[in-house]
Amino acid sequence: MDVEQPIAEGEKKWFVVVNPTSGGGKGLADYPLISKLLRDNNIRHEAVFTEHKHHATALTVEAVDAGYRDIIVVGGDGTLHEVINGLFIQRSTEPKSVTIAVISAGTGNDWIRMFGIPTRYSEAIRAIKEGYTFLQDVAEVDYEESKYCQTRYMANVAGLGFDAAVIKRTLTSRAKRVLGKGGYLWCLVRSFFAHKATGAKVWIDDELVYNDLLFSIAIGIGKYNGGGIQQLPAAVADDGLLDVTMIRPVHWWHVVFRLRRLFNGSIYSIGHVIHAQGKKIRIESSPETPLEIDGELYGGTPVELRVKHREVRVIVNRSFLDKLQR
Repeated sequence: MDVEQPIAEGEKKWFVVVNPTSGGGKGLADYPLISKLLRDNNIRHEAVFTEHKHHATALTVEAVDAGYRDIIVVGGDGTLHEVINGLFIQRSTEPKSVTIAVISAGTGNDWIRMFGIPTRYSEAIRAIKEGYTFLQDVAEVDYEESKYCQTRYMANVAGLGFDAAVIKRTLTSRAKRVLGKGGYLWCLVRSFFAHKATGAKVWIDDELVYNDLLFSIAIGIGKYNGGGIQQLPAAVADDGLLDVTMIRPVHWWHVVFRLRRLFNGSIYSIGHVIHAQGKKIRIESSPETPLEIDGELYGGTPVELRVKHREVRVIVNRSFLDKLQR
């Protein structure tokens, strides 16, 4: 695809990456309304629809090479993940020179929760028009796939063990396609009873901090994953640190009677949960454990994550910045 050149310098024009399959087709069905709202707010834009997996990455590279420095993502966490990776593939400019905005049309929409961006389209577009930006950290993630080392960039949360098992089940489950978020929760419950803890070693900043059976581990820039679960409630998106939540083997009744703590930010009060922070995280396991990054499956262990401090500029809601200043 040939990306149209932006109009005259000084007149901002947004490049809009639309995932038509996000949210079970919500991206396609709702884009006419989103486009109208953008026009009503005098936000000049060119929209392109993704056609396959990783297409958003290629479109981002083409758009930045063509001179665009403002990109709107219409989709979910996975579409944002692909756009962020496009930023680090292109060589026209440094990633932080490009501003990324999100109009959420996905299922989980966890990244926007961190930055207070509303799900209501008109309010998300208001935030774009107001133009408040924030430089967030990202993580460079090395992992093994088909015996080769691969690298991707993470905007929100990565997970191994149970987290990845849930994502794997949702990708093949008819329940999620039919029931949306309810289907995701059904996959989560089924995965909980099917998943087994794995022997794992975890290094943080080159120090071995865990060597035992591990049910799940999440590493994040953001606080939320799994459709609103606060698995990393202490995460700060620009502190130069990766937050780590390790969950030791746990019985179902430990979760049922503490379910609220997964959503209200008090997960670390559960005895089976360990919290840590660091600039570099390495995980090895036996047997190999699958990896998910921003809700997408990518290979597995051994995995290493390294923080890249304040590398991506994103549009945030004003309320998010107000909280930072208190």
